[in-house]
Amino acid sequence: MNKKPRSVPWLFSCKAMGMPVSYISLFSILLLLGIGCQTNPEIPKPPVALQVPSIYVLGTLQDGGAPHIGCNRPCCRNLFLRPAQDRQVVCLGVTDTDALGETVGAMLEATPDFTKQLNAFQTWANLPLSGIQVLLTHAHIGHYSGLMYLGREALGGDSIPVKVMPRFREFLETNGPWDQLVSLGNIKLLEMAADEPSPLGDQVSITPLLVPHRDEYSETVGFRVQGPRRAALFIPDINKWAAWERSLESELALVDRAYLDATFYDAAEVGHRDMAEIPHPFMVETMELLKNAPASERNKVHFIHLNHTNPCLDSTSEAYQIVVQNGFHVARAGDVFEL
Repeated sequence: MNKKPRSVPWLFSCKAMGMPVSYISLFSILLLLGIGCQTNPEIPKPPVALQVPSIYVLGTLQDGGAPHIGCNRPCCRNLFLRPAQDRQVVCLGVTDTDALGETVGAMLEATPDFTKQLNAFQTWANLPLSGIQVLLTHAHIGHYSGLMYLGREALGGDSIPVKVMPRFREFLETNGPWDQLVSLGNIKLLEMAADEPSPLGDQVSITPLLVPHRDEYSETVGFRVQGPRRAALFIPDINKWAAWERSLESELALVDRAYLDATFYDAAEVGHRDMAEIPHPFMVETMELLKNAPASERNKVHFIHLNHTNPCLDSTSEAYQIVVQNGFHVARAGDVFEL
């Protein structure tokens, strides 16, 4: 004897709301997965409100972010459905105080995730927009395209200070749509010089260091951030360490923390691209270069600018464990480093 199926209250509620029955199974699956009403994720919050001066990690990924366009690998497939809170493009926030004791800040890079990163930085450093400047390393999309949000179509900024190197300044002034930001006064370009400290407030200075990279539109720099007690090195993009006129070991000795290019873990990671077109020091190469350095020096290194394919984005991966076991770190969004 066939029994009449029991009624399901939410099923009839869906009918009452006019929801097509054919959609109900999909709707129920979305609810079970917790993505039916997914909101935009926030950057992980620091454990406490930012003290000044300090560095706040706002993003750790390579320019294309994650999920990455055109990627159907497991590393991205699920992220299209459930975005991860910690997958923002590489960016650091730096805080300081001015002569009046007011908090001021700098964002190192203007990324495609600039909107979320600016909000997170302002919120946790209690920073007004008028107290923020932007410093850019080079003209590749993940490092300056966020400037578009300062234009008339979005924020309509008013003379927001943007510090760049000479070639980069010329590029922004003479190429659209960036020249419109200048002509409308949305941004105010300020020129930096290699190896010359640029003051943020009263206690922090940021010095650009030229590094070899694909300089199609601008020179490329890293930054040394000097605070009252400690210093940090930020080099998100460089070709190979051997191509740099400086010694990585010597530069490490000058700082207390180093955020270093970790685009790829090793050469096998991206099989469909010519690695000569995207030269970066593999993480295994950097670890090999520093393997004989004291543990205290290796401990300074926090790898950053990870491609979406980099296995070190997964803290349970073998690659991540090798990094940690060798005395290094992988930078995480939300981390705070007091200067």
